[in-house]
Amino acid sequence: MRNQTFHIAVPLLGCILCVLPGHLRAQGPVPDSPAIEQRVDAMIAKLTLQQKLELIGGLDEMFIRAEPSAGFPSLKMSDGPEGVRTWGPDTAYAGGIALAASWDPNLASQMGESIAKDARARGVNFILGPGINIYRAPMNGRNFEYFGEDPYLSGQTAAAYIRGVQSEGVIATVKHFTANNEEYDRHNVSSDMDERTLREIYLPAFEAAVKEGHVGAVMNSYNLLNGVHATQNTHLNLDILKGDWKFDGILMSDWDATYSAVGAANGGLDLEMPSGRFMNPNNLLPAIKSGQVSEATIDEKVRRIFRTAIRFGFLDRDQTDPAIPRFSQEGRTVALQEALESITLLKNEGNLLPLDADKIHTIAVLGPDAWPAEPGGGGSSHVDAFAPVSIMTGLSNALAGKVKVLYAAGLPSAAEIMQETEFYDPSGRVPDNPWVGSQVKIETFDNPGFNGTPTVSAARRIAMYRSEEWTPPSRVRHSIRFTMQYMPAKTESYLFLAGAGGSDAYKLIVDGKTVIDQPPREGQAPRYVELPLTAGKAVPIELDYWPDAAYPRIGLGIRGVEELVSPEAKKVASFADAAVVAVGFDPSTESEGFDRTYELPFGQDELIQAVSQANPHTIVSITAGGDVDVHRWLSGVPALLHNWYPGQEGGRALAQILLGLHSPEGHLPISFERSWDENPVHDNYYAPPVPKGQTPHVEYKEGVFLGYRYYTSFDKKPLFPFGFGLSYTTFSFSNLKVSPPPTNDQGKLDYTVSFDVTNTGQREGATVAQVYVGDPSATVKRPAKELKGFEKVRLGPGDTHHVLITLDRRSLAYWSDQKNDWQVDPGKFVVFVGDSSENTPLTQDFQVH
Repeated sequence: MRNQTFHIAVPLLGCILCVLPGHLRAQGPVPDSPAIEQRVDAMIAKLTLQQKLELIGGLDEMFIRAEPSAGFPSLKMSDGPEGVRTWGPDTAYAGGIALAASWDPNLASQMGESIAKDARARGVNFILGPGINIYRAPMNGRNFEYFGEDPYLSGQTAAAYIRGVQSEGVIATVKHFTANNEEYDRHNVSSDMDERTLREIYLPAFEAAVKEGHVGAVMNSYNLLNGVHATQNTHLNLDILKGDWKFDGILMSDWDATYSAVGAANGGLDLEMPSGRFMNPNNLLPAIKSGQVSEATIDEKVRRIFRTAIRFGFLDRDQTDPAIPRFSQEGRTVALQEALESITLLKNEGNLLPLDADKIHTIAVLGPDAWPAEPGGGGSSHVDAFAPVSIMTGLSNALAGKVKVLYAAGLPSAAEIMQETEFYDPSGRVPDNPWVGSQVKIETFDNPGFNGTPTVSAARRIAMYRSEEWTPPSRVRHSIRFTMQYMPAKTESYLFLAGAGGSDAYKLIVDGKTVIDQPPREGQAPRYVELPLTAGKAVPIELDYWPDAAYPRIGLGIRGVEELVSPEAKKVASFADAAVVAVGFDPSTESEGFDRTYELPFGQDELIQAVSQANPHTIVSITAGGDVDVHRWLSGVPALLHNWYPGQEGGRALAQILLGLHSPEGHLPISFERSWDENPVHDNYYAPPVPKGQTPHVEYKEGVFLGYRYYTSFDKKPLFPFGFGLSYTTFSFSNLKVSPPPTNDQGKLDYTVSFDVTNTGQREGATVAQVYVGDPSATVKRPAKELKGFEKVRLGPGDTHHVLITLDRRSLAYWSDQKNDWQVDPGKFVVFVGDSSENTPLTQDFQVH
């Protein structure tokens, strides 16, 4: 009977889902119409000015408030863009940078549909994503959310993601508009650039989101653009977004990214989130009365909110769909496909990969990123997944009963180093009781300047570190000075590791020299420095600390660099047939609110070196939102993969790729520089110091020559070029042809690029056919190559696919500051075709008249 019931229930479920009532069925946005505008007019007419001003400020962190008198319901939001983060556990999809590495807009659309269904299961109207800020330097703490360095790839990925989300009746919110290219001091820094750079590099992805994705909402960024905060930047919001691009949706602020009531009201902002701290009745009623702000301006904001809600059906159906599972098997499938398509093979010396499970007996899995699973980076995008799969567990599950998988973390955590550091007691007493100890003198001052008579106490160690995104600031500003000595047992380099939470500031002084200086900023990760010490020679240490919370949350640890890698890791690596070293970052070291390091976190270079010396079959797997410094060890390892942040199924996907069940197909959406000083923004990524209270300005001096545009134009060779990715098979390109527009349609200026891609290897695989355009005869200096088209091509061995790419007028144009418009100069253009910005074996010139 149970079996009969089971077989009957499945088709019944299908029928139920097919005939869901209209108040639950998904509905994508309908076009604006006179009927919608008439409905909006009637709703606005029912509101008082007070109600209008209340409506344009958010409520309870994640809601647009209801206005029952106008028949307007409360609308619910959720952080994104890698899952429905705000309302409990959910599917954790791959990071944006990973999605871009797939070079697959169809997959982006599937992800959008899946995350929207997750949202409908939770009654969410707005997903706060995608994030599409351009990758300018590897340190940006939110690169992992974004789509890489190229505006065309970013725009095509974003538009597809948005269409997928909105097809299921959920509003996508593209962010952060614009030029939010660093997390360090993001509320205060101004991104300064000329109009051409803005239009060609930092705006096209947003333009595609609006014009091709028809996005329902746009989120302004924290930073200033050319000296004016984004939320009150009339050129950005009114001239370009709502003027040139005709955006008719909702422009909202990032959370607490509004800085002026009148400035934001007149600068195009429609909705202040998470509340009306500035745009509220108390501030705006007097401004309207005095004529600084017009009531028509407020009406336009309300109109946009009402119009968008009506277009998405929010006034006519329930947003919560109880028929959608919260634990989504469909979501798991999409997340797995994202990871499979995005993991990028960068080096495979001697064809070490794929591993043959029939010929190996033991695999060592080592490193801080091997376990537990870290589907994404930190901050507002971080999703608590129901059942994430780590690299170690993914490999172990895939090889169960066939191959032994041995695991060792290999390195201590920051907290362990802090908790295990013993400072020197000059009296010679070494307490054996953790409750007794006076090695560290603690002086607490009731002011931030270390003035007056402190309260004095003592401790055995400094191990109060806890990483917190945000805590209420202390009302009493005070300072704490820790004084101690450290006695090295050996003569070698020592790691000095310090960390604090939130916006705390500290300064570490060793032997009279400042070696770490952490300013008060929005967030932070532990920082470290390596210093040579002499055995038996005590070194004086001072740690000055300014907590931003009502309690201390700082730690300091010291350990010999040679003692960082555990003996267990070396031993396990030595007798395994192959070793996978999983390194990189995690939510505590790469996150919203602060920038990360270009170097790998402490000890990871040493771990890779130790393992590769113990095992010649070492495979390095990097988890990060971009590139990292690999110069210390790359030549000594035969295989390197970049996982990005692969989502909850990353461990399963990496196992399939390592074992040859799936050929790697990710291609870099960024350029890997050989060293940080070879990056074109090296000299101007951070703003020069300014006096307190003044705006720091970052000058985008590289202009349009960012990433591969710089390397290809100035004959510089990156370590791994934009678009690069290895496969377990090989591909060739042939038969390039560039066809001009039909003779009867010359005004359209559309050129067709066609060519063939052939799988010349012995197994199925995928590559990315990339089309670049050069304009050597332009009257302005342009990059040698710019991506203008691509197609993901999946082929069986020996198969050929014919690719067609259309180049329209915009594909050939540059922004003319003189004409304040896009311009195409007549003359010679060049098409380049290949599988990376450096490998373009096919080229053809054509003339534009």
